[in-house]
Amino acid sequence: MARCWPWHTPATSVPVLCAPPGGHPGVGNAPRGNGPDLFAAGPWLGAGMWVVGGRRRVPWGQTPRPPPAARTRRSAPSPCTMLPLLLLLLAAAHGLQELPYKPTLTQRHEVSGQITGSTFVLEQPRCAFDNVTAVGTATSIWLVVAEAAAPVSFPTSVQPGLPQWAFQNFPTNTSAYLTLEATILNYPCSKNPPEITVLRVGSESSCAKNSAVPTCNGPLPGPGPYKVKFLALNGTEPVAETQWSQPITLKTAQQPPSGPGAGGKRSAEMIAITSILSILLALLLAGLVATLAFSGSDPCGRGGVFKPEAASVRRYNTHHVYDQPAARL
Repeated sequence: MARCWPWHTPATSVPVLCAPPGGHPGVGNAPRGNGPDLFAAGPWLGAGMWVVGGRRRVPWGQTPRPPPAARTRRSAPSPCTMLPLLLLLLAAAHGLQELPYKPTLTQRHEVSGQITGSTFVLEQPRCAFDNVTAVGTATSIWLVVAEAAAPVSFPTSVQPGLPQWAFQNFPTNTSAYLTLEATILNYPCSKNPPEITVLRVGSESSCAKNSAVPTCNGPLPGPGPYKVKFLALNGTEPVAETQWSQPITLKTAQQPPSGPGAGGKRSAEMIAITSILSILLALLLAGLVATLAFSGSDPCGRGGVFKPEAASVRRYNTHHVYDQPAARL
């Protein structure tokens, strides 16, 4: 008599697995290392295993394999899960290295106008690209100027002369522009203490409106704030970039105060100075008038200016003393 036991599968609610009469554990004619095939077609499935009424029977002691629906198969990765991996591989193949260097404003006191209404002064990125293997003497190092709140990303190919990176289109038609091209030879790691190594951004006003010079270092169009970073290009391929700087805000011109109460201290000082000058002028005029009045009259009754009067003689008779008679004593 066959020994049977229940075995739940998705195919039937309660199938029965039985061992054949006279069977014992471990009996079968399956090849060594392979168990009996529960899913083979036909009435006979091996030694001591057959199909009766749609139920599969296995030898005693054998462990039946689950049906195909219950088998655990390793599913192939979906394209959605492969996309991030492909992007990472592309980024690694692209080789854009992010450096820890962050551009900063100069702190040198001998540099005047560190921040003006249209310019600001940066420290040169000395030693920032020296440890980058992809940066050589032919690598171009550009300064990227952008609005502080604008997201800026660099594709696999960056060409500074294109309109999307032109100064003349900033900030209306583009959120960033490239300027101040240099090489690693311009930013050597050795630095002499007396040497001033700075970059003034916005110092070229002659090419500000010249579209033929898209990499112009023209005056900045407003107070900002702005952010900057350095980008290294091998041809048109980005190979290294620094961190973004802190937001930089330019100075704005102060509007003169208006209204009757504006600038009260200065108005009071001007009124005081005007009053003093008016009093001094009045005293000066009074002294001048008094001088002229006293010089025009004499207090003793004589004129102050001598004017000789001309005397006219109508007739004059000459006579000698000897012709006159002697005087009587």
